[in-house]
Amino acid sequence: ATAVILESIMEQHNGGVAYSSRDRSHGGDDATATATTTTNISPKEVKMERAVRCQRAENVFCNVPCGIMDQFVSSAGCHEKLLLIDCRSLDFREVSMGSDGENSEIDAPVLVVANSNVTHDLGVGEYPIRVRQCKEATEILSKVNPRIQSLRDASMDDIADAASSAGLEGVLLQRARHVVSENKRTVETADALERGDWEMVGRLMNESHSSMKNDYEVSCHEIDLLVELAQNSDGVYGSRLTGGGFGGCTVTLVKKEYAGRLMHYLIREYEKKTGKKCTCFETSPGDGAKAISV
Repeated sequence: ATAVILESIMEQHNGGVAYSSRDRSHGGDDATATATTTTNISPKEVKMERAVRCQRAENVFCNVPCGIMDQFVSSAGCHEKLLLIDCRSLDFREVSMGSDGENSEIDAPVLVVANSNVTHDLGVGEYPIRVRQCKEATEILSKVNPRIQSLRDASMDDIADAASSAGLEGVLLQRARHVVSENKRTVETADALERGDWEMVGRLMNESHSSMKNDYEVSCHEIDLLVELAQNSDGVYGSRLTGGGFGGCTVTLVKKEYAGRLMHYLIREYEKKTGKKCTCFETSPGDGAKAISV
C-alpha cells in the first residue's frame, strides 16, 4: 500500500516523475533525497525510487535504521523470481529458481516459511547496535585498506589483516566476518539457484544461519529450534532465519512432495518443545505492490 501511494505521489501532471537524487549511502541517518523532476525515468528506476522512499520513511519518521531489502522486494518483486539486490547502487537482478525449461516447475523445490510468533522491535532492540558495530568494524578495516568504505568492500583477507595488525577483535570481528561472508554467500546462492543446484543452495542457507546465530548473534532459541528441526527433516535442502532476526520467521528449501509433512512436523515439535504455536505455509515469489482495478 505504501509503495502504491508513493507511486501516485511521484506522478506529475506533466507526465514526469518526482525523482530523488541519491548519494551512495542511502540508509539510516546518511540518507539524502532531493526531489527533482524528469521525464526519462525507466520502470526499473521507479521501482528503485519507491524502495528508497519507503526506507527513508522508516529511517526518518519511525527512527528505525533498517536496510532496504523488505522495501525493495515489495516494490520490485516479480512472479516466480527472486531478487539479487545491490544495496549500494540499488541495481537489481531477477533470479530464476532453476532453468526456464518445461520441467522447471516439476523439478524445483518449494519454500516453506515458519513463523515462530516471537516478536521483535527493530527500533529499540539490538538492531541499531548491529548497525553501529558494523560502522566501527568498517573504520578499523579502512585503516588496513583505505578503499574500504563499507563492509561490502572488504574481503576475508582484509579481515585477517585487520585482526592481526589493527586490533579488529571480539564482537567487531564477528560482525565483520558475518557481513563479508554473507555477501559472498548471497552471490553464490543466486548463481546456484539459476543452475538448479539445490544441494548447494541448501548448504549456503545452512551456513548463513550458522553465521547469523554465532557471528551476528541475531537469532534466538525458538528460531534455532525451527531451523534445526527443518534441517534434520526428510527432503530438506537447507533452512535459515529470515528477516531482521530476534524472532520472526525461518525459510526452508524443501522438495515439494515433502512440504506438507515438514509443516505438520514443525508445528507439532515446536509446540511440544516450547509451548508456543508456530504458523507454517508454503510460498513462492510474487509480484510487488501495484495498482489493481476494483
